[in-house]
Amino acid sequence: MTFGLTFEKLLLIGLIAVLIIGPERLPRAAEGFSRMVRKAGEYLRSTKSRMREEMGPELDDVDWRKLDPRQYDPRRIIRDALFEEPQPATPAQAKETIAEPISPRALPQEFSASNRPPFDPEAT
Repeated sequence: MTFGLTFEKLLLIGLIAVLIIGPERLPRAAEGFSRMVRKAGEYLRSTKSRMREEMGPELDDVDWRKLDPRQYDPRRIIRDALFEEPQPATPAQAKETIAEPISPRALPQEFSASNRPPFDPEAT
């Protein structure tokens, strides 16, 4: 994760910072920057140790490269799904997928002045 920063760009940013900050304030600015980097490292280490405590030993067993979204290729997923041999359904699964017979529909109700359709005042 370099965010597109090369050595030359970092050198240019440092040179501009030296020119803007000046030689008098440069030591304090470098000290503050190093303190900030140190705190960020401590924060990352504490977060990592807290994750290990909460997730337990199975955290080490997770293959993080396998979960990387950049590895997902939709073409490969579709190709694998199309060429995969279908698994035969067990009798219990087949029974669950069989639909019940549909009951015959009731005749549509006709409305008149005496037999009005239902009205919902909250829906209008």
